[in-house]
Amino acid sequence: MLVTLKEILEIAEKKKIAIGSFNASGLEAIEAELAAAEELQLPIIIQFAQCHEPWVPLDTIGPIMVHMAKRASIPVCVHLDHGETLEYLAKALEIGFTGIMYDGSVLSYEENLANTKKAVAMARKYGAGVEAELGSMGRRESGSGDHSGEEDETKIYTDSEQASSFVTATGIDALACSFGTTHGIYLCEPRLDFDVVRNVRRKCGNIPIVMHGGSGVSTEDYHKAVEAGVRKINYFTYMDKAGGNAVADYLAKQEKKEPIFFSSMYMVAREAMKENVQSAMQTFALVK
Repeated sequence: MLVTLKEILEIAEKKKIAIGSFNASGLEAIEAELAAAEELQLPIIIQFAQCHEPWVPLDTIGPIMVHMAKRASIPVCVHLDHGETLEYLAKALEIGFTGIMYDGSVLSYEENLANTKKAVAMARKYGAGVEAELGSMGRRESGSGDHSGEEDETKIYTDSEQASSFVTATGIDALACSFGTTHGIYLCEPRLDFDVVRNVRRKCGNIPIVMHGGSGVSTEDYHKAVEAGVRKINYFTYMDKAGGNAVADYLAKQEKKEPIFFSSMYMVAREAMKENVQSAMQTFALVK
């Protein structure tokens, strides 16, 4: 069933868990994600990032995401991840997305605040929820850059006082915080500051905190993050990697004279991604 960002985060808050938010890079990813959630009977967020537009256009994948979410037996939020322009946010809302993220983290505080207010006003007309970001993960959503983990000096951790003013002024439903995570693959072990999460929650009326750069974090740190107040965890890189590794293993086992079919690779990748998503969802739900 299709639900809004606010509704699904209310479920997370009530259960004191985090909802897994997985990027829909194509049909096989959507199928894997929803199959995983259906089998576990856990709510899920499927999302599409603006930087993934070259892979498949939002105009193509968006309606499919909404359609499949409506058919699911579990709560599903269809979310726009890292929307960089108000025009792109509007497109997602018109398609039927029930959550949007405006990412103004590279802008000045004043510009981020002004544009986030506009994003909230737009979303309210459609009944959709809004996520925004304060601070910097160091690397953009694509994972590009030369640094990750503790060595990335470009990170700017979220300030709780500033977050309080931002949340009050904008009326957002969730806040993406920078507390030590990084987009993409970690080149060294991340060092996470959970006090940032706790302080922001305390100052902002227990607003749901979003964790970006979720792939590669230890189970122990995931659990600490959820206990600190993280209610949405973005996870894609390791899911995508699981699908790629499964295809590589499949190809390595094929006889040289046998034909290679894309459909076979598709199914192998889909199953591997489903298993990876299930493992992540159980971790986020504190299943031990």
